[in-house]
Amino acid sequence: MDSECYLKREETEMTKTIVFVHGAWMSPLCWEHFSKRYEAAGYRCLAPAWPGDERPVPELQRAPLPELAGLSVGKIVGHYERIIRDLPEPPILIGHSFGGLFVQMLLDRGLGAAGVAINPATPRGVLPGPIALWSALPVFLAPFSWRRTVRMSRRSFAWGFAQDLPPDEQRAAYDRYVVPTPGRIYYQAALGLGTRVNYANASRAPLLLTAGEKDRTAETGMIRSAYRKYQRSSAVTAFKLFPGRTHWLIAAPGWEEVADYALTWAREHARG
Repeated sequence: MDSECYLKREETEMTKTIVFVHGAWMSPLCWEHFSKRYEAAGYRCLAPAWPGDERPVPELQRAPLPELAGLSVGKIVGHYERIIRDLPEPPILIGHSFGGLFVQMLLDRGLGAAGVAINPATPRGVLPGPIALWSALPVFLAPFSWRRTVRMSRRSFAWGFAQDLPPDEQRAAYDRYVVPTPGRIYYQAALGLGTRVNYANASRAPLLLTAGEKDRTAETGMIRSAYRKYQRSSAVTAFKLFPGRTHWLIAAPGWEEVADYALTWAREHARG
C-alpha cells in the first residue's frame, strides 16, 4: 500500500498542526516536500523562517539582511516559542539539523505535543564528532564569522549534505535551497553556549531523534550520545537510524520514508 494512502487512512479524529523548523543554510523552502505530503494527509503545516530569512531564496542568496548576522540560538528559539504559544493547539514540532536542536529546546520549555529532531545538532553536553567538526571547519576559518553571516560553498554542500547525489542534482539542490547563515550559532553549538536542555525533564513531550548512517554533518555517534542522556528522563524518547542516508535526507530521493516515519511516530506518541 502506498505510504501516502496509509497516512490518509490512518488519520486521527483531531487534525494536528505541524510546525517545521529549518536548520542552518536553509530557508523554509527545504520543507516543501514534507509540507505537501502532510497537507495531503489533512494536516495544517507551518514553516516559519528564522528572523531575516523570510524572503525568497534568490534574494537571500544575493543580499542577506544585516539582522541575520546578529542572530543567536536564543533569539531563534525565542522566535519559534512566540509563534507556537500563539497557536490554538500544541503542534507537532519537526526540525532538521540546527532545527532539530531547536525542537529539543522548545520541548524542554514545555511546548509541542511531540517533537521529531531529524539528524539534529546536539545540545550542550554532547561533544561534536571529528567528521562533524571537519564539516563545520569552513565556518570557523572564515574571518570574523562569529559576528557576520557566512556562505556555504557548493563543494561544502556536496561533501557535508548530499555526497550521494549526482553532481547535477547537488547543483540543483544548492541553487534551490542554500542561503547564508549566521556564523555565531556554530560557535554556540561548539562551545555549548545557549544550547542547554534538561535531559532529565520528565514533563516534556515525546521526542524522536533520527540519524543518517552516512551523515557527515550530524554524526550518528553524536545523536546516539544525546539519546543516552535522555534516558535520565521518564518522558518518551526514541532513536531511529536511517541506513545509507546523508544529512540531506529530508529532500534527497527516498525522503518519503523519512517523512512518513516521522509523522507516524509523532501521531502515535503525541500528547493531547
